[in-house]
Amino acid sequence: MATFKDTESFSNEGRLGKAVEYLPPEKRAKYKPFEDHYATKGLLHSDPPDHTRMRNVIVKDFTPNVVEQMRPNIQSVVDHLIEEAEKNGGMDVIPEFASALPVGVIAEILGVPRSDRHLFKRWTDMILGFQGVNKPSEADLTRAQDGLQEIRPYLTNMIEERRKQPRKDLMSKFVTAMTDEGRISESELINTCVTLFTAGHETTLSLISSTIYTLLSHPDQLALLRKNPDLLKSTIEESLRFESPVSRQTRLMKQDALLNGKALQKGQVVFQMLNAANRDPAYFKDPDTFNIRRENNRHIAFGFGPHFCIGATLARTEAFIAVGTLIQRFPNLRLVDAKPDWDSEKRNSRVLNKLPVKF
Repeated sequence: MATFKDTESFSNEGRLGKAVEYLPPEKRAKYKPFEDHYATKGLLHSDPPDHTRMRNVIVKDFTPNVVEQMRPNIQSVVDHLIEEAEKNGGMDVIPEFASALPVGVIAEILGVPRSDRHLFKRWTDMILGFQGVNKPSEADLTRAQDGLQEIRPYLTNMIEERRKQPRKDLMSKFVTAMTDEGRISESELINTCVTLFTAGHETTLSLISSTIYTLLSHPDQLALLRKNPDLLKSTIEESLRFESPVSRQTRLMKQDALLNGKALQKGQVVFQMLNAANRDPAYFKDPDTFNIRRENNRHIAFGFGPHFCIGATLARTEAFIAVGTLIQRFPNLRLVDAKPDWDSEKRNSRVLNKLPVKF
C-alpha cells in the first residue's frame, strides 16, 4: 500500500508526453501538440497539492448521492442499447453495449448534445489506441494526436459557451470553478475532461464485459444470481476483484526509498500489479475462485489513497444497471464462444476484444 499512500516517493505524474522525447528532432516537432497536451497535468497525471486542488473541484459531482440521481439516464441508455441489439437476436457486447455506455454517460453528464456523442467515442478510441497499448507505433501516436487536436477545440468551445450561458450540467460547474473561483485552469480542465472520457471509458467497458463473460462462464454463479437478485451488488464487487479492469498502474520514483527491504532509486518506474494484489491468498480465501457470496471483499480494483478512482461509484452503478438489466431481460443469455479473446496488446487494462452472445 506504500506505493499508493506515499506520493512524496511514488509519483503519479504522467510520462505520456515524454513518449516523443525519443524521436529524432525533426519528428519530435511534428508531435508538439501531443507533448503540449500532456505537459499540462490534469487530474490523472498529477500529485498533491495540484491533484488535491483539481480533485476537490470534481469529486462533489461524483458522490453516491449525485450518481444516484443519474440512474434514470443510465437506465435509459442501457434500455436503448438493448432494444437495438434485441432486433438481431444477439450482439457483440464490446462494441454494441459495454463500449457504447460509458462514453454516452460521461457525455450526458458534461452536457454534450446527443447528436455529437459519437464523436467522443471516436476521439476516445483514437487516444486510447496509443496510450493504452504495449507497443504503440508512430501511426498510433499520429492518430492519438489527431484525436486530441479534434477533442480539445470542441471542449474549448463548450467552455466558452458555458461562460456565456451556464446550464445545468457538469461542464458549467467546472467553468464556474475556473472563472469565478480560480481553482482550476482552462488547460487543466480540458486535460481532465479528456481523462474523464479515456479513463472512464475503458475501465467501465472492461468491468461490464468481464462481469457478463465471467457469469456466463460460471453457470452455477449465474444461477445463484438469478435466484437471488440481491446478490448483484456483491457480484459486481467480486468481478472487480476476479478480473480487475485495471491490471496495473505505474509510479515514478521521485526520491530513493525502501519498499519491503528493496532499494528503489529516484527515476525508476514501479508497477502496481492490481490484478495480482486482488488474488493474493494472504488476503482472499480461494482467490482464483469466482464467488459472488464472497465476504470482506476488500479489493483495490479502483486503487487506494489519494488517487482512488473518482468515478468508482459511477462505474459500479453503470455495471449494476447494465449487467442487471441484461440478465433480467434475457433468461437464456449465453456465450457464442466459450473461449475468451483477451486483448494482449493492452498495457494496463484487462479487456476483451469481442464478446458475442445470443439472447
